[in-house]
Amino acid sequence: MPEPVPAAKPEGEDALPADGESGSTELTGLFVEKPPDNVVAVTGTDIIFIAKVDSSKLTRKPTMKWLKGKWLDLGSKAGKHMQFKETYDRNTKVYTYEMKIIKVVPGDAGGYRCEVTSKDKCDSCTFEISVEAAQQEQQVDILSAFKRADAGEDEGDLDFSALLKAAKKKKPQKQEEQIDVWELLKSAHPSEYESIAFKYGITDLRGMLKRLKKMKTVEPKHTEAFLKKLESCYSVDKGKKIVLMCEVVDPTVQVKWLKNGQEIKPSAKYIMESDGNIRRLTINKTNLADDAAYECVVGEDKSFTEVFVKEPPVTITKLMDDYHVVVGERVEFEIEVSEEGAHVMWFFEDVELHKDKDSKFRFKKDGKKHTLIIQEATLDDIGMYHAWTNGGHTKGELEVEEKELEVLQDIADLTVKATDQAMFKCEVSDDKVTGKWFKDGVEVLPSERIKMTHIGRFHRLIIDEVKPEDAGDYTFVPDGYALSLSAKLNFLEIKIDYVPRQDPPKIHLDTTGNMVSQNTIIVVAGNKLRLDVEISGEPAPTVVWSKGDKAITESEGRVRVESRKDLSCFVIEGAEREDEGNYTICVNNPAGEDKAVLFVKIVDVPDPPESVKCTSVGEDCATITWEPPKFDGGVPVKGYLMERKKKGSSRWTKLNFDVYESTTYEAKRMIEGVLYEMRVFAVNSIGMSQPSLNSKPFMPIAPTSEPTRLVVHDVTDSTCTLKWLAPEKIGAGGLDGYIIEYCKEGDTEWVVANKDLCERQGYVVRGLPVGEKINFRVVAVNIAGHSAPATLAQPVTIREIVEYPKIRLPRELRTKYVRKVGEKINLTIPFQGKPRPVANWYKDGQPIDPKMVNVRTTNVDSIFFIRSAEREHSGKYELVLQIENMEDRAAIEIRIVDKPGPPVNVKVTDVWGFNAALEWEVPKDDGNSEITGYTIQKADLKTKEWFTVYEHNRRTNCTCSDLIMGNEYMFRVYSANYCGLSEDPSFSKNTAVIAKTGLEIKRSPFKEKDMACMPKFTRPLVNRSVVAGYSTAISCAVRGFPKPKIVWMKNKMIIGEDPKFLMQNNQGVLTLNIRKPSTFDGGKYSCMAVNDLGKDEVECKLDVRIATDPDKEKK
Repeated sequence: MPEPVPAAKPEGEDALPADGESGSTELTGLFVEKPPDNVVAVTGTDIIFIAKVDSSKLTRKPTMKWLKGKWLDLGSKAGKHMQFKETYDRNTKVYTYEMKIIKVVPGDAGGYRCEVTSKDKCDSCTFEISVEAAQQEQQVDILSAFKRADAGEDEGDLDFSALLKAAKKKKPQKQEEQIDVWELLKSAHPSEYESIAFKYGITDLRGMLKRLKKMKTVEPKHTEAFLKKLESCYSVDKGKKIVLMCEVVDPTVQVKWLKNGQEIKPSAKYIMESDGNIRRLTINKTNLADDAAYECVVGEDKSFTEVFVKEPPVTITKLMDDYHVVVGERVEFEIEVSEEGAHVMWFFEDVELHKDKDSKFRFKKDGKKHTLIIQEATLDDIGMYHAWTNGGHTKGELEVEEKELEVLQDIADLTVKATDQAMFKCEVSDDKVTGKWFKDGVEVLPSERIKMTHIGRFHRLIIDEVKPEDAGDYTFVPDGYALSLSAKLNFLEIKIDYVPRQDPPKIHLDTTGNMVSQNTIIVVAGNKLRLDVEISGEPAPTVVWSKGDKAITESEGRVRVESRKDLSCFVIEGAEREDEGNYTICVNNPAGEDKAVLFVKIVDVPDPPESVKCTSVGEDCATITWEPPKFDGGVPVKGYLMERKKKGSSRWTKLNFDVYESTTYEAKRMIEGVLYEMRVFAVNSIGMSQPSLNSKPFMPIAPTSEPTRLVVHDVTDSTCTLKWLAPEKIGAGGLDGYIIEYCKEGDTEWVVANKDLCERQGYVVRGLPVGEKINFRVVAVNIAGHSAPATLAQPVTIREIVEYPKIRLPRELRTKYVRKVGEKINLTIPFQGKPRPVANWYKDGQPIDPKMVNVRTTNVDSIFFIRSAEREHSGKYELVLQIENMEDRAAIEIRIVDKPGPPVNVKVTDVWGFNAALEWEVPKDDGNSEITGYTIQKADLKTKEWFTVYEHNRRTNCTCSDLIMGNEYMFRVYSANYCGLSEDPSFSKNTAVIAKTGLEIKRSPFKEKDMACMPKFTRPLVNRSVVAGYSTAISCAVRGFPKPKIVWMKNKMIIGEDPKFLMQNNQGVLTLNIRKPSTFDGGKYSCMAVNDLGKDEVECKLDVRIATDPDKEKK
């Protein structure tokens, strides 16, 4: 625990203790500048508090905490309303801490505390903030500071909503008669505070009580009921158990426990215990409702305390994902927190988002899940979104792009003949897009022969019974996009010339349409190829299609040949890559033959890119590389599209909408410390490939900042010892170690001093040349690389610094060092001096014997060790420290003590009456320690049992008194010193005999007392009500002498020898037993006592009732 540094109390005021701490000592000593004690702020303005700490004498960087009240750490409230800043001045070595409250609200009023800690030291200071309304709001009731605008009739528990949201403006209300509530509170009993607060609409009861405490000073009342009162306050984590304990004077007294003035009843939650004078109240499973004021009441005395329930910080268990959407899409930023019902603040850049009717933002809570919903994203929504809890923060980026329509399947040119059907088909990325068809620039209108369909993403133009006038350029234009898809319809006109003679066969190929060059046809994979070839010849020629050496004869199936008059159709349904190649058509008849070769080229989307990997990372960026796809789809690759996601998430975010041509990409605007994965798509003129395999997870991290406070700790003729502190900024990459480098003054080549990373914050550089001036620098290393170097301001001269030897003898060794025999002695004597001094030990002027004492000497201290101390180890030891002709000495006196020997020559010197006088001499061996006293014991020769007469008797004589007459006594004496009593006692050489003397008993004359008295009942009969059939008894007590005669009567009639009645008389206690009475036995019973001196009588009433069945009565 840090060691507090005491501070003086300010003059002229009684400094109140910090909340939850003792007020006996106020911490100070480290602050150079503190916030002012009392600050008055105006609602709506900004206010800044500054604290400065001098770190020149600190070994570690100080840690600052800003607190409100007793426990509320304001660091968890950092955000738009509260901001914290820390700066460091390397010249003055002063840290400056700032707390800024933006737009002060009434809820910011109260007590604050700033606390700074550094290893074994700490300091704190308190200050008060008072919030005043602005000038135009001076008429607002002061009690409004303690009212919540959203508090209902039953919402009386205190919360900190004022810290999380701006106060709502109050609507003007009718003026009512003003009542000074503060005057009511001053004169009211604390148990009435809650009812007054409820009556006047004050729901912030805790704030009201704090304000009231400042307005009136309550004099502490002296209490006689409590030995120890309750602590002033208690603090407990939510869900934990807390015990309130006090001590009362009377162990039998009953106490009451109150919560906010209301009595607490015992239950499973509230357990009340009484253990002697101690009274305990145990509260199990505390919640925010248990944050209240408690009292322990004993009669008119009370003990007060307050319980503060600390809510654990809410952490974010599932981070926010990035989104990359187009205009109009729905966006849902989702996070998960550690507690249900937690408060989450949403921000867009630096603006807090609220749930308003006109707002486009919607907020959703489902258990631990919190969601920010944007129904339709616009370009104005681009930016960074943040989610804050009191214990965590996450952010996600939203990128919105204009809608771009992708063409998944283009229109293909068609060549058809008369009466056939022509169908143009295209596919776009958005199934909601509509469009229009044009022919040669004129819109095509639907008719019985021309139909237009739109099913999902497919748009079709179907022309039945094609006519020559249908030929032309057809274009599909999507609505709302600067995009058009065009294709050509070619009409194949068949002309038949009658030739009476035989004509050789002829193949008439159309070089338009899908042919990009002579006899080459390009088909997109998955599309249909229909090749209509006109054939002439008389008689009709025979047509044979083949691919390579294999003839194609199928008339049905995916690849087929259809034959018509003067026309041969070659069809491929759903073209595949395997269909690419040279196709031959051969026609022949008796007049001859003709042959044509066609090359069908299948084009497709490319294969996915390969070997996607991250080559380097930065604080918020990463460089990604990949290899082009093995197959480009038959057409050149235009570029690539990249996507990324957080590891563990299923949502991918696009990084670019425009095609990126290079195979190296730098992804930016990433979150440091979060694992990401990347994938890449290849794009050609046909379309986009499947995604590549995900890259290995990588994390954007940055090198640390430079190490701080690099100093020279020591210098010798060949070494230099450096020390430094960790970097101020380490980041998510952590810190692996340090590299130490040096170079001679004037050189530029730095030499690495350590082969392996140095994990400590100190290093000894060895092998340096004597007398040279050397520059040193230290670099921090983590997975992201090397940090900027921390360099010494001046070069260091490598030369041993002569320092006089100095022994720093510990305080406890400056006096006589005493130990018992058998104990271990381990002394560490620190010293200083350069070069390394020579240490020698001496005992009584002679060098010590290494067999008796072990000595180990290092550069900075000498260790003196004795495993088991003996008497001979006592003496004066001297440590001599020498450096050349300089020396320093230190002496240590060690005394080893043991138990003393027994006293000498114990004897009885005199006996008189019931007394005996003893004398003895001091022991020969005092155990090397002063004799502190003697213990004397006696024993009767008859019983020989020893009893202690005196302990710690410091003289060598004593007198034993109160001896018994007629007995003979012997004595023994123990000596005592620092180690205890001697092992053996010394017995007296003679005994003490207490002689008997003659005694005469003088008896006083005896006068017999007259005991005669008349009867008197000391305990009367008591009225009874019994159940019929159950035996009963009535009793009373009487005294009188001579012994009186007892007569029992019922209704004034003497009870004779009736066996139903049994009469007993035991030492004056009279009992009448009635066996199984009936209703007849009811009546008045009396008992009379009579002797010669008089009589006395008592009576009672006996009621006999019939037993009833409780079950019948219920019915």
